[in-house]
Amino acid sequence: GGRVRRATSGGSPLSRDLSLFYEGIGIYVHDGYGLTETAGGVTMQPLGREKSGTVGQALPGMEIQVAEDGEILVRGPSVFQGYVGDQAATRAALRGGWLATGDLGRLDAEGYLTITGRKKDIIITSSGKSVAPLALEQRLRMHPLIHQAVVVGDNRPCVGALITLDPEFLAHWRAGLALQGEMREAREENALREEVARAVAAANSVVSPSESIRVFRVLPESFDVTNGLLTPSMKLRRDEIVRHYASEIDAMYQSRRRPGRPSTPEEPSNWDDSDSVFR
Repeated sequence: GGRVRRATSGGSPLSRDLSLFYEGIGIYVHDGYGLTETAGGVTMQPLGREKSGTVGQALPGMEIQVAEDGEILVRGPSVFQGYVGDQAATRAALRGGWLATGDLGRLDAEGYLTITGRKKDIIITSSGKSVAPLALEQRLRMHPLIHQAVVVGDNRPCVGALITLDPEFLAHWRAGLALQGEMREAREENALREEVARAVAAANSVVSPSESIRVFRVLPESFDVTNGLLTPSMKLRRDEIVRHYASEIDAMYQSRRRPGRPSTPEEPSNWDDSDSVFR
């Protein structure tokens, strides 16, 4: 205790807020970026010139550029030569010597790379708005009550979220309420609804109004490897989650229409932020 000065992070992007927290207690976390197809690292935070929220600059010998659609392209001696026995996948991945990573990001003027999401995870609403879910999901998970979050909204009128709660903190939170008397459960559920709604509002603060979460549903169980909703490396199986909870997602959107008013799915302004579904 008290002797740690630096650490490294990998596997998934480290949020800027978490990186700043560690920096604030005197520990610099050096986030990096790489792929199997690059035989390891592509970028790393340079010593003494760390920049929270980024994965650093290109390592010696590596080149990075960002395509017009935001996809990160990588070139260098460690980039693989192709997928064995799969020429179609190789042609799709290697473009004129550049590896199309499938990740989205941006480069600043000093060459620091920020990861903003996965290209295949981009959500396109029925109004044609493209939304990268990563920033919203990371912000939601910053709330201690929220264990997992999956942003949805493909071909829907607005962005929504499926949320699971942290059982240990939920028990602590309920004990802290110390509600007594009649209607205790109903009052507790209302308080929990309001707390989750505050977490959603905080997540929405990092995106534009058209990208914000307008509907959400709290699920009774977590996404897990055993139920097929997480990979063995603990990554979300997004397509499987959407299929598994299709009826809940439909109900979430249907219940958000204002009664007695005509509205079209393409008009998110007809959705009200105050009546989020909690089930």
